[in-house]
This record gives sequence, structure tokens and C-alpha cells, in this order.
Amino acid sequence: MLVYLVLTAVSLIIAYQISSTNTSPKIRAGEYRIIHRGISRIQVRNIAGLIFLFFILTGVSALRLNVGNDYSKYVEFMHRTYSNAIVPTEIGFNYLTKIIYFLSGFENYVAVFAIFAAATVFFFLKGIYDQSENFFLSFAMFMLLGYYFQSLNTVRNYLALGIAFYSIKYCIKRDWPRFVLLILFGALFHKSLLLVLVLYPLAQMKWKRWMHGVLILLCISCLFLKDTYLELAVKLYPSYEGTEFLSGGTSKMGIARCAAVLILAFYVLAKDVVSERRMRFYFYANYGALMLYVFCSFLPTISRIAYYFTITQILYVPALLARLLNDRENTRYRAGKVFRALTIVGCILYFAVFMMKAGDDGMRILPYETFLFHELPATLSERGFG
Repeated sequence: MLVYLVLTAVSLIIAYQISSTNTSPKIRAGEYRIIHRGISRIQVRNIAGLIFLFFILTGVSALRLNVGNDYSKYVEFMHRTYSNAIVPTEIGFNYLTKIIYFLSGFENYVAVFAIFAAATVFFFLKGIYDQSENFFLSFAMFMLLGYYFQSLNTVRNYLALGIAFYSIKYCIKRDWPRFVLLILFGALFHKSLLLVLVLYPLAQMKWKRWMHGVLILLCISCLFLKDTYLELAVKLYPSYEGTEFLSGGTSKMGIARCAAVLILAFYVLAKDVVSERRMRFYFYANYGALMLYVFCSFLPTISRIAYYFTITQILYVPALLARLLNDRENTRYRAGKVFRALTIVGCILYFAVFMMKAGDDGMRILPYETFLFHELPATLSERGFG
């Protein structure tokens, strides 16, 4: 646990030095011409901080060995992929494994995990820096709410989540070619990302009353057509058939977080909660996540699907708090300071509980081990199937 605590503390200190403002010095020459004079000191500090964050976050993830509930399972999938056996993983994962193993000359699963770690960290850091109104608060939520540490466990799913998070800006801008191409690329590594092609465009729409009515009917139908929807889900994800995931389940913490964020949104924006396109996207994303948690708990790993929506909280909450803290009205400014303090305290408490459960089955990111000092236990292929 000490490795994670030190990593979190150091990364937060660095993130605090990174400014959310990204402007370079320039001199205007005429009405439309702009002459750039290099980069500012703030930009140099930001770039240095981001690079350092990238390397320390990627390093801890890349150096791990048998950390994560599915680490050994992935090593087994890689071995079977390299042996041209049938595996349930996507084509992108399979071919990346074959390429790395071929270039390495041996089954170098550590390199495969390192590439996944680097890509995941890149998309999250780039997404936060490009989209957040408060880089430090967004990054703190990313670390303290466990998103980074969960990426040590479900590597394919969190790479897909990072790509989805980065694609949000293209969806909000309605830059559909880039959005679709990015999602299709990510789907090569986790096909659940294809859901984003439907979920995100719906979240950026300005909903009509009849659309809310259709959503209510769909939610009610989940109470009576669970078996039908579950059968459809198994057809889409056949690897879940016969597993413990079919028992369903939801996240009470997820419900509480979505409800709290929506209440904060109504307090800050009131009747303008869906007026601005970007804030509307965040609002409907959290609203959709709440509906998924409450009415679709029977679906396998519903939390992983809802994560595509709830990840917006690390952008939405700082944006809402910025509205309060920038308000000249004294009451709203004080409320902003209170809500900011509550957000930070809540994230710290969540992090403490998360770390206490980090060694449990289903997560198992503790104890932290590295290939520098440890060896991987024998996989199923090495032990034999008998």
C-alpha cells in the first residue's frame, strides 16, 4: 500500500502545480494576424508536470506483476492467442499481443501490460488537461476515486474508458468523424465501447418531453422484461454465460454519487441546467448513469457500462464548483467553498475505504509486486488443465 500512497501524494503535489490555462505569449499585428513568440513559462511547467505524471503513473502500472484480479487470466489469454487458440478477447488485444511477442522473441506479457498502461494514462491525462476547468481537482478525483488504481485490474475495460473519456470533447463539439473513428479504434480492445456510439450522442442532445417519456417507459419495462433483456445481453456478450456475473448487482455508492452530483447541478444552475451544450452533456450522462444503476441492476457488470457516464463527474463537479466560486454573490461563493471542501473530504474518505478493500477478491491490487523482485505463479497452461 505504501507504493500507492506515495504515488498518490507525489502525483497530487505535481498536479497542483499544473495550471488549467493553456495560453502562449503572442503579439497582435493587425486585425487578423497573430505572431507567436514561443511558449510561456506556465506552459513549460505544465508540459513538464504532465510528462512527469505520465511516467510515474505508467511506471507503477507497467512494473507490476500479478497485481490485479485478472492479471494471470490475461497472461493465459496472451499465451493462447500466441498459440492461435480461441480466446474471448478482441482482435486489437490479440494482434497487439502477437506483435509484441514476435518482436520480443518470447512471451513478453510485461511489455503488453506496459503498453496498455501507457495508453490508458495518456488518454486520461490528455482528456483531463484538455477538458477540465480545474486540472488539479479533476486529477485528484481521478486518483482518489480509484479510476487509476482500477486500471491495474481491468486493463482492457479501462483503456476503453480512457478512450471514451478523451472522445467526449469531440462528441460535444459534434466532430462526428473523429468521435466515431476514435470509438471504433477503442472497440478493437473492448467491444463494450461501441455502446458509447449511442450513449454519448444521446447525452449531448437537447431532450424533448416525449423523449423523457420514452425513457420512463424503458425503465418501467426493465421491471417486467428482465429475462428478455438479460438473454439479449448474453447474446451480445457470450463470455458472461454461465458465470457469476449473471447474478447482476448494482452500486449503492454509484447511485449516491450520481444523485449528489445531480442535486449539486440543480443548485448551481437551476433552470439553466441543460442550457449550455457541455454542461447538458455532463448532466444527462449522470442522469443516464443513475437510471442504469437503479433499473438495470440485473444486467452483467452494469457498473462497467455506467462508468462510461460517471467518468464525466471528474469534469462536471469542478465545472459546477467553478460557477459558484466565480460568482460575485457572497452567499454562492461561500457555498462554493463549502462544496469544494466536501468534495475533497468525500474523495479522501472514498480513497481510504477503497484502499482497505484493495486486497479483496474481485480487485486484488494489493499487495503490490513487481517483476523486478517477484515471479509470476504458474498459469493454467503451465499447470495443466487436468
